[in-house]
Amino acid sequence: MNYRHIYHAGNFADVLKHAVLARLVRYQQNKDKAFRVLDTHAGIGLYDLSSEEAQKTGEWVDGIGRLMEAELPADVADILAPYLDAVRELNPKGGIKLYPGSPKLARMLFRPQDRLSAMELHPEDYNRLHNLFEGDFQVRVTELDGWLALGAHLPPKEKRGIVLVDPPFEENGEYERLVKGLAAAYRRFSGGTYCLWYPIKKGAPIKSFHEELQALEIPKMLCAELSVKSDRETTGLSGTGLIVVNPPFTLKDELHALLPVLKTVLGQDRFASQRAFWLRGEDGGRTQE
Repeated sequence: MNYRHIYHAGNFADVLKHAVLARLVRYQQNKDKAFRVLDTHAGIGLYDLSSEEAQKTGEWVDGIGRLMEAELPADVADILAPYLDAVRELNPKGGIKLYPGSPKLARMLFRPQDRLSAMELHPEDYNRLHNLFEGDFQVRVTELDGWLALGAHLPPKEKRGIVLVDPPFEENGEYERLVKGLAAAYRRFSGGTYCLWYPIKKGAPIKSFHEELQALEIPKMLCAELSVKSDRETTGLSGTGLIVVNPPFTLKDELHALLPVLKTVLGQDRFASQRAFWLRGEDGGRTQE
């Protein structure tokens, strides 16, 4: 419970995660029916990038800071518009002082019928998240271990939704826990769209993690990864990954347009890389590219 996202808010990992989350929300809104976003590790919801904590690491400068200043191709600008427009809305005078965490971003994109369930275990962060959304009938904030929400809060009553699982990866075995959590959640809510975040760093068991996910035999499982630097000379985060289960049919093509641009804009050395591929394709087979 020592992890505090304020030190990392707006970094390159947030950029990819929040850009994809915004696309998932917009896709759900292609139908008039209500849907629910379940955010299992919600944080405080809104981050002050001028705070002492954010300034201490300055990670946002090489993340959302670079992206907001970049000249983007028209197709990528369209893909990023829901996400970047939300950031701009929070900073009407220009610059970037406030940054939306995943629950705030989702809420900013909602229609009147859409709902959010946000889970946060850290007592202080829960209080700040609760205060942020106090009085908002479209949002339910619960002080709860997010892993438990994958059982207790699924399926949502709307029978449509996005489940965002963004654990801090503080403890050993978190990759395995993510696999087990998805397996349990999918059994309860196989029609949901799941977005699972994981870190890429030196020694991370990415290959075995992917193999364990493939072994679940979930038919539609898309992977997106962005590495901004080599992991050889750092013990910290060098890349970020997302697993999207039941992705929108448009998402893979959007990632193929988006990821190369993010690599160019956010890359920190010549070893920056990106890829998007099916862990399991729509036919249920194991496919990569």
